[in-house]
Amino acid sequence: MKIKYISIIFLTASSLSYAQQVRDTLTKESKIDEVAITGSRNKKRTVVNTPVPIDIIDIKQVSQSTGQVEINQLLQFSAPSFNSNKQSGSDGADAVDPATLRGLGPDQTLLLLNGKRYHQSSLINLFGTKGRGNTGYDMNTIPIGAIKRVEVLRDGASAQYGSDAIAGVINVILNDRDKGFEGNAFYGMNLFKSPGNNDVTSDHKVDGITFDFSGNLGTKIGNKGGFGNFTAEFINKDYAIRNANPEMYTAPRQRFGDAKAQNFYFFGNIELPLTDGLKFYSRQGFSHRNTKAYAWTRTPKANGNIPEIYPMGFDPIEDTSISDFTFDNGLKFKVANWDVDFYNAFGNNRFTYDITNTVNATLGPKSPTQFYAGGHSLLQNTTGFNAVRQFKVLEGLNIAFGSEFRYEKFNIIKGEEASYTMYDINGNVVTPNTPANLLVTNPLVPPGENNIRSGGSQGFPGYSTDIGKNRNNFAAYVDTELDITKNWMISVAGRFESYNDFGSTMNGKFATRYAITPQFAFRGSVSTGFRAPSLAQKYYSQQFTNFQNGKLVTIQLASNDSDLAKRLGIEQLKQETSVNGSAGFTFNTGKFTATIDGYYISVKNRIVLTGNFSKDDLPKEVQADYPYIDQAQFFSNAIDTRTKGIDVILSYSESLGSGKLTATLAGNYNDMEITNVNTSPQLQGKEDVYLSARERAFILASAPKTKINLNLNYKISKFNANLQLVRFDKVTLIGYDDGEQIYNPKVTTDISFGYEFSNNLNLTLGSKNIFNRYPTLQTAQVTEGNTEAGGIFDPVQMGFAGRQVFARLNFKF
Repeated sequence: MKIKYISIIFLTASSLSYAQQVRDTLTKESKIDEVAITGSRNKKRTVVNTPVPIDIIDIKQVSQSTGQVEINQLLQFSAPSFNSNKQSGSDGADAVDPATLRGLGPDQTLLLLNGKRYHQSSLINLFGTKGRGNTGYDMNTIPIGAIKRVEVLRDGASAQYGSDAIAGVINVILNDRDKGFEGNAFYGMNLFKSPGNNDVTSDHKVDGITFDFSGNLGTKIGNKGGFGNFTAEFINKDYAIRNANPEMYTAPRQRFGDAKAQNFYFFGNIELPLTDGLKFYSRQGFSHRNTKAYAWTRTPKANGNIPEIYPMGFDPIEDTSISDFTFDNGLKFKVANWDVDFYNAFGNNRFTYDITNTVNATLGPKSPTQFYAGGHSLLQNTTGFNAVRQFKVLEGLNIAFGSEFRYEKFNIIKGEEASYTMYDINGNVVTPNTPANLLVTNPLVPPGENNIRSGGSQGFPGYSTDIGKNRNNFAAYVDTELDITKNWMISVAGRFESYNDFGSTMNGKFATRYAITPQFAFRGSVSTGFRAPSLAQKYYSQQFTNFQNGKLVTIQLASNDSDLAKRLGIEQLKQETSVNGSAGFTFNTGKFTATIDGYYISVKNRIVLTGNFSKDDLPKEVQADYPYIDQAQFFSNAIDTRTKGIDVILSYSESLGSGKLTATLAGNYNDMEITNVNTSPQLQGKEDVYLSARERAFILASAPKTKINLNLNYKISKFNANLQLVRFDKVTLIGYDDGEQIYNPKVTTDISFGYEFSNNLNLTLGSKNIFNRYPTLQTAQVTEGNTEAGGIFDPVQMGFAGRQVFARLNFKF
């Protein structure tokens, strides 16, 4: 029975339990005997008898009933403890959705592709976004059309997989079908209607038009079981603008909303037996994304505007280009009854910025309106092997061991000079020693006020330096599983890693599962974990200028290895460390399944971006040696956090008339607290700058305290109806005026109807957020324009585009 599959979901957060159950209501047959390759290297271990919770999500089945075309958003509205927010006005994050599991950082969940470590995005979140100071993985570089399933290990797994696996592991498995063609055509659009008293306006009644087409081809290669599977996908999405009504609000931004984007993907998965016992495999992936996102509005009289060019003011556009490439190759063979996998996994992410519809105001009417602002890139290459063997000890012993060598390189790419430079009235570059009478002023602003023209490209200042840094690390692990009896098994794993830039670490894990009765089981785990500081966090450096209270201010984001950081006692970044514990029970009678899961995660030395320290905060000798720096900020192992959570999942399946009804209620409670702020001795007493109340709120708002999903699915013959309700708890942020901003709890409702015309043709019609829910504040503080995004509301978990209707056609031949 399909419902039995849900009985594996217990322990830790129900981060993807709900998505798994939604998928299970759609599949025609049970998957309970499917072998899971994540979290257990025992090839006979199915999802029902793993010692830790592993969810297997059939992406094709889930995506057919939703209006989601990206994997991040598909999981966001399917999984109670997975959160991935669309951003607006957050610079590069408008093109890369920061994703979190269990409310931890975007860089504390490890992403694998067919079991091999996937490369991170080169973007580091800095401005106006969740996960500031964090790097992370860009799951949206992998197209939905290329994915067979997603396996989610919801448990700390650094002892098995290494860095980043503090919150868990997401393993994307590519399609391996060896014959036939499958296609998908999707068309969706937002139907704009203001949620209140016309407080939100839009350019059009219909916007956010989205078109997605994907094709997947499988073919046999040779006559020994070889295959090739290839996917091409194209997504085009238009703006969905949600402006604050200027007649009601003084919000400083009039182009808030979803960015415009074009995505193109090509992915391949090839396996080819070379001889008996020797198999070659290759996975290739390329994606290109072009995103156009609006920055904050520049008014006609603003110091960043040139009225001769933009008499009505302007809204800068950040035109970002992301090219992502992955190329994994390997050999599988046997040595003395050991199954060996030798591989090399290569990945590269390049992210560049063109700023359009902009000016460098210090160049006056002759200023260009487009600038190349540079960007960043990250290269990763991993070479390693895994070996697995089973032994006849008690009811079965499985031993796996392996080793990896990984090389990483991070680059900052310098922009053109005018994208970051401020010029004086003679066209010379402004320095801290430039006399005030040579600075370019705004004649529309009275003398004595802040009337100095702004330099650099408005909307996003270009990168002023080229930086190239690299590192390598060596890892070795052992992973064992022993079935002591048919009802009781234990697992022990250990991993050693050594980095050439911060040292070595050792982590371990113990897990167990005991079936008390065939219907009632317990399993639990305890482990230590770590996350290595990213190269971006260690070496990112940027200097830019701003005007505060009419004065030129030079702000230095100092790299962790800089002299300035050393002088202020900012220690060299070290690993984040964690202790994970989880325990849970499951009860399954067939038609009814109930699970309750608990988890505890303590993380020490989490890396964050500090606030801006003023010159007066710095020691006198540092002020003397760095006279041109007015403010400074750093990446630092600044905080400790503790996260506790619990999940309750109820599922019931029953025949109703000639069809079948499946109901699933899944809820997650997640509570995080910041337990300590770690300042350097030289900056003692500056904890509120190290981590201000505003920054604390952003960290704690990575996930709502509660998130509840209700799914009702009814299938009768060729007809299928799906209703999904998701309740997001309130979110509390701190505005620019230090005032508390509380976003009310909201419920979104999605509905879809599907019909199978034949085994090869299926049509789904539906609506996301059919009741047009928008974020709303408890107070009217937006009238002061102090929301983080500068609009009428902030990007919070539920989204901000309102109602969407869609049609999806799936076909195969």
